[in-house]
Amino acid sequence: FPINITFKSTNPFGWPQIVVSVYGPDFFGHDVVRGYGAVHVPFTPGRHTRTIAMFVPESTSRLQKFTSWFTGRRPEFTDPKVVAQGEGREVTRVRSQGFVTISFNVV
Repeated sequence: FPINITFKSTNPFGWPQIVVSVYGPDFFGHDVVRGYGAVHVPFTPGRHTRTIAMFVPESTSRLQKFTSWFTGRRPEFTDPKVVAQGEGREVTRVRSQGFVTISFNVV
């Protein structure tokens, strides 16, 4: 999807990121999260291709895993900022879930 954005900054720290959330149907037809990922937007002109490693949150106990399977409600983040920030994510259990490739044309 084309995105047209203009940024101006004197400090590239915390440069804008694109957060990707992928959803899809499960075995029972429920729309569940298939993966989360984030990548920094390149700031040099030209065509850039980035591959984003996707991940999904995991339940921490067998009871939670069974309950989420039985109800069809898997763990997911309520705030998309969690994906873009490193703070607090070290205690979150996640599982790798593939890759998404994004192309940028920066002017």
